Amino acid sequence: MNFLSLFARNLRRGPYTEAFPFGPAKTPEHLRARITFDPKQCEGCRLCEKVCPAGAIRFTRTPGGMTFDCWHATCVFCGTCEFYCPTKAVKQSNDWHLAHAQGEKYAQVEHGLIPNQICVECGAKALDTAPAVSHIKPPLSAEEVTELRARCPKCRNKYLRSRKTS
Repeated sequence: MNFLSLFARNLRRGPYTEAFPFGPAKTPEHLRARITFDPKQCEGCRLCEKVCPAGAIRFTRTPGGMTFDCWHATCVFCGTCEFYCPTKAVKQSNDWHLAHAQGEKYAQVEHGLIPNQICVECGAKALDTAPAVSHIKPPLSAEEVTELRARCPKCRNKYLRSRKTS
């Protein structure tokens, strides 16, 4: 095929490239991109921080609770954090719009806060984490999960022991 016939064919078919950034671009359905964090689902195990190969995830204890930070400039979008998260509090979205100016590279962070709460049973200060209930048999009802969430870890264990005996 010579150059002129190739040129004419391309004129008839139109462009092969996406119009991005001047128009919409198709996003693949299973694209692994920006990390999202839901503090209401987190049980505070910090497993995502331990398994992150790039060290992009950090939990920090503060007076107000425990903060979650995922640095997107460091993240390699491997999906290990999402795979190992027992409650699916850490997920990968398909939002790949992470382009930024050099001066904004430290703003590419996913923040989250797991706040402190006061235990309804003993009055101790503890993190408002989701209880680890996936392994409990028989499964907890929604009301029991709400009751369990309002307790500190020691009172949660006591509540679960008393539940098994009754």
